Amino acid sequence: MHTCIPPFQIYPTSLAIFSAGKTPSQIAAILDDMADEPNRVDKEIFEKVSNISLKNGEITYHETARIISMKASGLNKAENSLMNKTPKAIGKIVVACAGTTDLPVAEEAAVTLEAAGCEVDRIYDVGVAGLHRIINALPRLRNENVDCVIVCAGMDGALPSVVAGLVQTPVVAVPTSIGYGASFGGVSAMLTMLNSCAPGVGVVNIDNGFGGAALAFKCIKK
Repeated sequence: MHTCIPPFQIYPTSLAIFSAGKTPSQIAAILDDMADEPNRVDKEIFEKVSNISLKNGEITYHETARIISMKASGLNKAENSLMNKTPKAIGKIVVACAGTTDLPVAEEAAVTLEAAGCEVDRIYDVGVAGLHRIINALPRLRNENVDCVIVCAGMDGALPSVVAGLVQTPVVAVPTSIGYGASFGGVSAMLTMLNSCAPGVGVVNIDNGFGGAALAFKCIKK
């Protein structure tokens, strides 16, 4: 298991660090040296990090996603100088998930995309066990302003194929480790997604909401 990876850039003002294996002091030092990054951590680590003085920005903990985001002080100054101007979103991405237990992975993707300057439409709890729910969400999925759809699902992992058969935009499938028995910690969902008969589906690793966000961002970046 990797204890650290180099910062991965998906947008000029958005970087991410892998926090597992790092001490609170190391995380704080890295955050203080970077701007506007999402990092997967638990609340205990966040509380320790928040007690360490940071001079270059402010941090926010997103509890569902287990992500710390940090906004650099320089960005606040830039925003204050442009108060009368509405920043234009880079693109609009739908983040959908099958069930409530998929929320941490879906929120990891959503928070990452928002940090990168994207508009995010969250459509949650629309799994295939109640197919009418995804049908009811079709107007939002097919909205002309939507550039890409991220779909997070565990269990049988069927939802991305269903969505891909209903929309014309790229679909990023994120398998989650939710399930039991033959789900094998998300492997079953991942294999279903890799074998999707619907065209235009890209699959990332299990529980990799950040990776799904990065792929979706690259799909829409002009």
